[in-house]
Amino acid sequence: MASRSLSRLALAASGVLLTSLLGGTATAQAADTPVFWRVPATATQAQALAAAGFDVEEGDGGSVNVVGGQAVAAKLRALGYRPAYFDTVYKELPARTESLAADTFYGGYRTVTAHENHLAQVASAHPDLATKYTIGQSWKKTKGQGGHDVQAICLTKKQAGDCTLSTTSTKPKFFLMAQIHARELSTGELAWRWIDYLADGYATDATAKSILDTTEVWVVPIANPDGVDIVASGGNSPKLQRKNANNSRGGCSGTNIGVDLNRNSTFKWGGDSNSACSETYQGVSAGSEPEVQALEKLARAIYPDQRGTGNNDPAPATAKGTMITLHSYGNDIIIPWGFTQATSPNDAQYRKLGAKYSASNGYLVGTNEETVGYDTSGTTDDFTYGELGVASVTFEVGGSSGSCGGFLPRYTCVDSTFWPKNKGALVTAAKAAAAPYQQ
Repeated sequence: MASRSLSRLALAASGVLLTSLLGGTATAQAADTPVFWRVPATATQAQALAAAGFDVEEGDGGSVNVVGGQAVAAKLRALGYRPAYFDTVYKELPARTESLAADTFYGGYRTVTAHENHLAQVASAHPDLATKYTIGQSWKKTKGQGGHDVQAICLTKKQAGDCTLSTTSTKPKFFLMAQIHARELSTGELAWRWIDYLADGYATDATAKSILDTTEVWVVPIANPDGVDIVASGGNSPKLQRKNANNSRGGCSGTNIGVDLNRNSTFKWGGDSNSACSETYQGVSAGSEPEVQALEKLARAIYPDQRGTGNNDPAPATAKGTMITLHSYGNDIIIPWGFTQATSPNDAQYRKLGAKYSASNGYLVGTNEETVGYDTSGTTDDFTYGELGVASVTFEVGGSSGSCGGFLPRYTCVDSTFWPKNKGALVTAAKAAAAPYQQ
């Protein structure tokens, strides 16, 4: 671990770096710019920091990353921790950002409106393959404050009964969900490319054709549209909104408002933060948020209940359906359970399936304890597996540092790195939907 003198040197260096990143603006201004601080901490300490309101993220080697400016680092020191500058949050932008297409920000990332238009265009261009659904509403829309519908698209070569919100339809189903944490920008872009690969590739790509001839592929590219609106409102300095836009509790401000939608699901809810301004605030009750209600309603509409009610009841070998929820960052494939350090009753099958995914992206396969190092209650993948028996995992896309690391990687990383690495893993998930526990 770094000494206190090294920490001070790192802090001073980060001030110089931040000033240069902001084009030579005053150091006082630069001090407010968030960076990643590497903080030596045990799992218990990490949970305590999160409960205290710090933005705690995955680290490695007995450390965590904490997001914030120099004021956050000073608060950490006051508590006896030794933060050291680790990496930037904001990455270098392209030279000509003024030439970007409309409804984009931060080098090319698409807004919620762009995603909505994209789903409509795909459904219109491919009526034999694509069906667009409104599955619910965002928190702001339920309150008459603007907001958005939560939208999904189903892709398959349509036959009678396909893509009809039925648990008894013939084809197995693969469900991909993205950007439930709004600031995790690469995830919505991967969903966009997956949709286009299947819809546009059906006529020319044998693998895409095979998938859509045999499988229903469901995609929710933006699970947290209000949150993404907040992120995009920062333009070339995206706001670090993780949660939804529910500002009804706690007197929180800025990007501290909202409920963590990946702690609000109804399966094993209640083990995370009750502090409204915490990044992992779980909400007032299980499934309290309309976005979560929409996602769970969709899952229950397309998947039958295939698993018993006990924690140790395995999904049977005959269970169908795969699900991936895309997050960033960490280069991980996280398998159940999240709410406990105990392994799931399908642990061996999950590791075999995860190894097939990892053959494409090279990510580490493991439980929360083996990957991010902390428990997570009320998560989407625990719900789809625990409630319905669907073979469900989390992908943490991208590394912790560098231009392609963190929450806000350079937009060019999507096509140079993230899509090439993960395309094959998504193909594997779709092909595995018919018998995921028999891989």
